[in-house]
Amino acid sequence: MEDQNHYTKFERARIIGARALQISANAPILLKIDKDTLEKINFDPIKIAEMEFDEKILPITVHRPLPKKIDKGTEEEIVEIVEEEETKEVKKEEKKALKEEVAEEVKTQEEKEEEETGEKEEEEEVEEDAAENF
Repeated sequence: MEDQNHYTKFERARIIGARALQISANAPILLKIDKDTLEKINFDPIKIAEMEFDEKILPITVHRPLPKKIDKGTEEEIVEIVEEEETKEVKKEEKKALKEEVAEEVKTQEEKEEEETGEKEEEEEVEEDAAENF
């Protein structure tokens, strides 16, 4: 059994509350208490549980969860996963940049085609005007 000083106030409250519930459900009292003392505390299960806790005779333990250890193999797996995610992000950015470049090239090609068609139309108009003038 751990020393009382090692319990937090929350653990202490939980232990006393659990034991008081047991006592109120007619569990045997672990302390030898005379009837005068019981009458003095009005048979209060919380007071009895506190007395038992102070005497360090409660059969209740506290299990504190500790952080899980990470094996080196697990660390390597984590590093690999992180690296894979980083490469995926880099690839996404590269794809996005390529799409933007392609979109710009398509726009410039369309603009060039429009200019060429506009120039051809102007040349045709000039030729038609020249033909009409002769």
